[in-house]
Amino acid sequence: MDSLATETKPPPFENQDGPPISKSYEDESREKSSVYEISQKLDRQLNQSDDSYSTLQSNHQQAYKLPIDRVASWFDLDISKGLTESQINNNAAKYGLNNLGAEDKISITKILAHQIFNAMVLVLIISMVIALAIKDWISGGVIGFVVFINIFVGFIQEYKAEKTMGSLKSLSSPTATVLRDGAKINIDAEQVVPGDIVYINVGDTIPADLRLFDTMNLETDEALLTGESLPVAKDHTQIYDPYEDISVGDRLNMAFSSSVVSKGRGTGIAVTTGLSTEIGKIADSLKSNDDAVIVKIDRKTNPNPSFQDHVMAVLKSIYNIIMNVLGTNIGTPLQRRLSWLAIILFWVAVLFAIVVMASQKMIVNKNVAIYAICVALSMIPSSLIVVLTITMAIGAQVMVTKHVIVRKLDSLEALGGINDICSDKTGTLTLGKMIARKVWIPAVGTYIVSNSNEPFNPTVGEVSFNSLSPKEIEDTDDEIDFIPGLPEALPNLFKKWIQCATLANIASVKQVPSTEEGNDELEWQAHGDATEIAINVFTSRLGYHRDEIIETQDLDHVAEFPFDSSIKRMSAIYKSNESGVTTTYTKGAVERILQICKFWYQNDKIVELTEEDKILIEANMNALSSEGLRVLAFSKRDLDLAHESHESREQVETNLIFLGLIGIYDPPRPETAGSVKLCHKAGINVHMLTGDHPGTARAIAKEVGIIPANLYHYSQEIVSVMVMTAHDFDKLSDDEIDALPVLPLVIARCAPQTKVRMIEALHRRGKFVAMTGDGVNDSPSLKKADVGIAMGLNGSDVAKDASDIVLTDDNFASIVNAIEEGRRMSSNIQKFVLQLLAENVAQAIYLMVGLAFQDQDGFSVFPLSPVEVLWIIVVTSCFPAMGLGQEKASDDILDLPPNKTIFTFEVLLDMCVYGLWMAVCCLCCFISILYGMKGGELGTGCNADNGHDCHAVFQGRSAAFAAFTWCAIILSWECIHMRLSFFRMRPESELPWYKQLAIDLWDNQFLFWSVIFGMLSVFPVIYIPVINDIVFLHGSIGYEWGFSVAFTIAFFAGCELWKWFKRIYLRSVRAKNPEYELERNDPFKKYASFSKSNTFMEV
Repeated sequence: MDSLATETKPPPFENQDGPPISKSYEDESREKSSVYEISQKLDRQLNQSDDSYSTLQSNHQQAYKLPIDRVASWFDLDISKGLTESQINNNAAKYGLNNLGAEDKISITKILAHQIFNAMVLVLIISMVIALAIKDWISGGVIGFVVFINIFVGFIQEYKAEKTMGSLKSLSSPTATVLRDGAKINIDAEQVVPGDIVYINVGDTIPADLRLFDTMNLETDEALLTGESLPVAKDHTQIYDPYEDISVGDRLNMAFSSSVVSKGRGTGIAVTTGLSTEIGKIADSLKSNDDAVIVKIDRKTNPNPSFQDHVMAVLKSIYNIIMNVLGTNIGTPLQRRLSWLAIILFWVAVLFAIVVMASQKMIVNKNVAIYAICVALSMIPSSLIVVLTITMAIGAQVMVTKHVIVRKLDSLEALGGINDICSDKTGTLTLGKMIARKVWIPAVGTYIVSNSNEPFNPTVGEVSFNSLSPKEIEDTDDEIDFIPGLPEALPNLFKKWIQCATLANIASVKQVPSTEEGNDELEWQAHGDATEIAINVFTSRLGYHRDEIIETQDLDHVAEFPFDSSIKRMSAIYKSNESGVTTTYTKGAVERILQICKFWYQNDKIVELTEEDKILIEANMNALSSEGLRVLAFSKRDLDLAHESHESREQVETNLIFLGLIGIYDPPRPETAGSVKLCHKAGINVHMLTGDHPGTARAIAKEVGIIPANLYHYSQEIVSVMVMTAHDFDKLSDDEIDALPVLPLVIARCAPQTKVRMIEALHRRGKFVAMTGDGVNDSPSLKKADVGIAMGLNGSDVAKDASDIVLTDDNFASIVNAIEEGRRMSSNIQKFVLQLLAENVAQAIYLMVGLAFQDQDGFSVFPLSPVEVLWIIVVTSCFPAMGLGQEKASDDILDLPPNKTIFTFEVLLDMCVYGLWMAVCCLCCFISILYGMKGGELGTGCNADNGHDCHAVFQGRSAAFAAFTWCAIILSWECIHMRLSFFRMRPESELPWYKQLAIDLWDNQFLFWSVIFGMLSVFPVIYIPVINDIVFLHGSIGYEWGFSVAFTIAFFAGCELWKWFKRIYLRSVRAKNPEYELERNDPFKKYASFSKSNTFMEV
């Protein structure tokens, strides 16, 4: 074990391009000396005074280069007994707990502070303090109520969100079996320390990075770390060149934390734990201090900071604290933009308040001060932040029902703007389970399985037949028809193949009672290797079951040679008690089976297999592989036990008779093709980034519609751009990638860095990207993407931590559901932002113009009293806006192009138009009553409850107050659809417009009752004594209601007219480009046009 290995086993899986580790005899003495030198160097480093955690663990990561006794000496370890209690305590203190960092606890104080310290709430608090300071208890109380509603609702929703995020974290390896003080015990994986001897078995999640010193057929699944889809066979005897760095996936004498033991068992020394493991290093690299409030000087990059560095750190910290309090550097991007909007509007409000006071000749009494505050508050959409928070929280809850868990609220905003999705294949676009697709029997023909989307259920699907071989089918230009069903009498050669496929198989498929409560139905379950399960399901579909064959044919299972990754085949030997004949049945990789086959069947006769025959078989194998199928071959022969031993694999697996091929694949999910089509319809490009073979990737991409089915319509240059390998893509420079006419739709054999480069290339083209991933190696690309999507069922904790959302069913269709929900939410946010800001514009214009009404003393007569203004803010903003946030998605939500901007030009224009028209209508109502009906009597001191001759003013206020309330309420209904008429929000409906309108309004009952409540709320406050003339400073009215209704209808008609103008304009724009819709909805238009240009150049 102290010497370097002089032999290397064949690689455990195909296409493994690991560095050579076999060494010649002449080099062995030099390498032994090299091993000794590097081990002495590492020993000296470990014994130096600087025994920091990072230094020690960094040295331990070189363990794969050294013999096991050297590794054991680092920890003063007796391999036969393990660590002692004192060593365990010392190592625990030195290296810490074996985890990826402490989980943040939910801080109630932090959540409460987050709700209080944002720009909009702070403006409200300041206004409340001023109102109470001048002893206006009513106004102060109303403002205080608004503050309480904002803080309370926001606190509850954020607390729930934090609890949801916290529940996502789980331990990757809850327990571990270790040797300590000579005893084999189970401990929490978190308690494993460097130096522990750890035992691992099938199914275990490895708790730390282990230097193996004993293995028995050990294979580990490192897909989460390296992306390699097949298990890696471990060899503890390997020791690598100490002068060469070996990639993680090629370190066969190491087992890595969070990988899973898929076969065999092993024992190793834990050399690194926690954040120093390979998975931990990735997790640690994802941590960011970008959002830290207090800026600290990094002593690693700047060991000797100057006085100026300290001053800059202090100034940046002060700036961060101020911005944090105002809410401009915390929360989602939209929340930050709205906080900046509030700050800008605050200064505009201050300016307006100064104008109010100046209009009163700077004689500021209580009434003027309160009116100035109300004018200021009319500029601040105070309920915007809380409505946004509630809308996002409700959206996150809706996402859960669609198998999506939102980890970061930013992603809810981003989902609506996604125009490119980069998706993994296995388990996301596909089922993640294998199904037999095609079987070829020489001299018989090809069998195909269709409509089979339940991998374990042999009763679902259809088998059809064609007498042509896969190669002949590939070469023909004619349409190939498969005969459905099977004849009652199966061909003899097919029966021989079925017998071999059934018996050379140790998987099992059976029906068992459902584990779901209340479900009494049986469900299909399978145990064994995924490939063997697929073969077993196919033979069971034809009525062949291993146990039944053994029983009916009276067979004895004599021996079995299990699958060996070095020779890629397995054999099972059975003896017939009736005939006494012993037969071996062998299956495996085609090239390995052909090496040991000497015969095959032609016309039901055994003939010798020639080289031309082998070429023909390989051609058929390639035809199946080109369809994305994993191909296996089957063979058999009768043994002569008198002259050969069934215990000798070399004697058994020779001179076999070739029987046929089977093509197996991981089929697309039934809903994937439809989801990809919806993405294309929504203007979203779908890219497949997979570690699979290019042929497999191309076949699946074609089947689900990621690339066009008719590739022969496109030039070879286009096809080569559509489907690339990671090797071809990675060798391109950034400039060369940017020069490509289009980015590839499929990248096969994808490495983690390839995914990052693809995202960067999309970003350089101005794209908004979502990226899916499940492994630790996907974490950098998940973090790089605008929306990182992790897999909940098969994803690693590190990938989930790096992601923005998690799919609980690992299904691509759930991504489309999330995008649809994201678009619905973005659309609804636009709606209530428009409603709130348009109302603010209307109030600001109305109140500022109202300063022109002056009484006999030269003071302004306010067209709305302060309490009326606050009442309108409370009744018409918060609850209707919350209702708009819950509005259902429009039918054409996925027909619209992606949009990642809330404040579009259309929203800003609508805000100004609606706000101006509302202010005009309400002013006309006030003026019509005051001057048209009451003779313009403005009285004296009508801004207080002790004025004279204020009857006309009070009645004018009442009518204007009712009109303003109703207009603001009506606006919330008008904002349901920004372009379609209120009466025809679903023009494709076959119902009469009034029935469909009733259905639409009743569907959103929160908004419906908010509108009804807002409309009815004006009546009690106008008629209840004391409340009307003392608090609200308005009076009871009679015929004046007619003016309120008339101008509300005028506002409503104006809104409908404005929408009509927009529809006319948009129709005229589209008329100028009639191919707009066709071009926008054709995802391959750019490829085809490029192909045509190339064809033209060639001509």
